[in-house]
Amino acid sequence: MQTTPRFLQGVFPFVGKGIESPVPLDAALVYTVPVGVIAQTVYFRGGNTTGELVYVVLTRDGRPMRYFPIGAKSDVHVPLRVVEDLDGGTVVELLVGAPEGVAGAIVVDLGLVEV
Repeated sequence: MQTTPRFLQGVFPFVGKGIESPVPLDAALVYTVPVGVIAQTVYFRGGNTTGELVYVVLTRDGRPMRYFPIGAKSDVHVPLRVVEDLDGGTVVELLVGAPEGVAGAIVVDLGLVEV
């Protein structure tokens, strides 16, 4: 079976709009599974430069799929193992939630594999 790795990753500045109001970070953190392919999440790693708890939410077709809290000036690594398949045409995106006005940068690395 041929597999192709895909990564949504980078360092992105953000300004919090409220802990219950996650916002998109960058167009680079949007991935559409190609038609005829199945993708699976493998891991998530993230870091937070601020002194506040923030979180990253992985959305699937605009709906929350997984939440990753990242502590103040801390990081997180979550092996996802194959939890569920993402069918062709599915759109996944990473958003950040932070208290109103909190500004900083977040480092994200989401690993996926196409099968």
